[in-house]
Amino acid sequence: MQTPSGQPVDVTSSTRLVVLVSGAGSNLAALLAAHTDPAYGARVVGVVADRPGIRALELAQEAGIPTAVVSLKDFPDRAVWDEALTEAVAVFSPDLVVLAGFMKLVGAPFLARFGGRMLNAHPALLPSFPGAHGVRDALAYGVKVTGCSLIVVDEGVDSGPIVAQVAVPVEDDDDEASLHERIKVAERALLVDVVGRAAREGLVVEGRRTRFGR
Repeated sequence: MQTPSGQPVDVTSSTRLVVLVSGAGSNLAALLAAHTDPAYGARVVGVVADRPGIRALELAQEAGIPTAVVSLKDFPDRAVWDEALTEAVAVFSPDLVVLAGFMKLVGAPFLARFGGRMLNAHPALLPSFPGAHGVRDALAYGVKVTGCSLIVVDEGVDSGPIVAQVAVPVEDDDDEASLHERIKVAERALLVDVVGRAAREGLVVEGRRTRFGR
C-alpha cells in the first residue's frame, strides 16, 4: 500500500490488521472467519472499541484477539481522546487499520500516524449519501439502486478515495431495516475481499484514484 505522499507501506503475507468497532461486529466476524485461512494474507492482531460491553469485543475475545476500549467519555476532550485512540492502535503495530462499523471520526493525530492505510466501509454508493444515515437517506431520496463503498479514510466524512463498490437494488417494499440488512451482506463480502487483496497484492493511493498492486 502507498500513502498519498507516495511513501510505501509494507503490506505482505503477514499483514497485521487492527479493527475499530462500535457495535455488534458483523464485519469483524467476517474478517475473523477469513483470517483463519493462511492464504488470506492478513490477520487481525487487535480490536479497539469506542465503548465497552459490545458484542464486537466479545467476538474478539472468543477468537483470542487482544482488545482495548477507548471511550470518549473517559477523556476531557476529543483531541485527548484521539491521541489515546492513536496510541491504543499503535500498540498492535498495524499495517492496515479497518474501521468496521466504527461510529466516530478520527482526528489529526490518528491520521498523521495511520493516514493512507485506513479502510472504512460505508452503506451507500459514495459520494452519494455520506454520513451516519446513508441507508435512510438513499431510501428517502427514492433511488432504485444503492449499495456499499470501501474507501481510504481521510479527514472528511466518508470523503476518502474509493477502493471498491457493490450495487444493491432497492426493492419496492424495502424499509430501512430490510435494505440495510441486504447492504450489510454485500458489505461484509466486499470488505473481506478488499482487505485480502490489499494484503496480498498491495494497494496504491494516487490522489483520488486507487489500484491494487505495488
